[in-house]
Amino acid sequence: MRSKLMLILALVALVALALACAPAPAPTAAPATAAPKPTEAPKQLKGELNLLCTPQQIWCEGMKKEFEAKYPGVTVNFVRLSSGESLTRLRNEKANPQFDIWWGGPIDSFIAAKKEGLLEPYKSPGHANIIDPKLMLDNDPNPQWVGIYVGSLGFATNENYLKAHSGFKAPTSLDDLIKPELKGQIVIAHPASSGTSYTFLCTVLQIKGEQAGWEYMKKFAANVLMWTKSGAAPAQNVGKGEAAVGVVFSHDIVAEMERGLPLKLTFPAEGTGYEIGGMGIVKGAKHPDLAKAWYDWALEAKTQELGKKYTAYQGLTIKGAQPPKPELLQVKLINYNFDYCGGNKKAFVDKFSNEIAAASLAK
Repeated sequence: MRSKLMLILALVALVALALACAPAPAPTAAPATAAPKPTEAPKQLKGELNLLCTPQQIWCEGMKKEFEAKYPGVTVNFVRLSSGESLTRLRNEKANPQFDIWWGGPIDSFIAAKKEGLLEPYKSPGHANIIDPKLMLDNDPNPQWVGIYVGSLGFATNENYLKAHSGFKAPTSLDDLIKPELKGQIVIAHPASSGTSYTFLCTVLQIKGEQAGWEYMKKFAANVLMWTKSGAAPAQNVGKGEAAVGVVFSHDIVAEMERGLPLKLTFPAEGTGYEIGGMGIVKGAKHPDLAKAWYDWALEAKTQELGKKYTAYQGLTIKGAQPPKPELLQVKLINYNFDYCGGNKKAFVDKFSNEIAAASLAK
């Protein structure tokens, strides 16, 4: 991650901690520098909002419940799909869109969706509250996506496997993942369906360069036991003892640890990739007013803080929102190039599928 973002998020976390520990001050007027609040959508909103939701099912269900409580006249119908599946669905339905808004998933996919004409421009009052607009907001006079959370890639290792194999240590570098002792012991999602896995692929290509990066991916694929559809699933597979190591976003690893799975979280010392989870209104949305209402609501600090309630521990993107697990972003992060990864997503996924995954699955 850009050093600027690391500093901003670290400062936000420290301020939040200081405020939590300080004695309650006497009531005072709000400071003049307080971040402006988004204009609320009219309370008389009615109808059905069709939501394409990429985060975990429990968070999608929670957000549906919270939005319907705020707007009792609105029913939210959502379909939960991984990032790659979501992009494919929008492509297939371009002539007759079935969704109004797409919420969650790495912005690589949103950049690709914008390039393909799948998103609608929208200027929200909530854009004024974004911590780092240059990084977290579409750099366009008429923005088509915005960042709603941040997450870092990590490694999940089964604690019982570590105890049973005294000479084995949890991986702390990319090169650890291609060692012979991990042959058939890694679980990761397929980048064609998962934004998590695509983030890993594009992280490797940026750290090592494309030529060396693709050679690395061939060696990595030789150690993979299973390619899952969902990016978070490998944490569960590893926690259940089906493999030794999974490559997953760190917030999903922590969520499984809190559910009791025996996992150890580590990060690559050379730096790790990260996601900015995105949101955008679907081109040709049939319920644009409801889509804008969701969009504005999702950019409120209190809304972003709901994630913790539903075991979603990503970093947050709105001024004043207190991150649930700030330590997950206080690691070495690469200067991830979202334009590079988003602009090349189809080409990179096709190359991976045709040249690497196909050979891996054929074994």
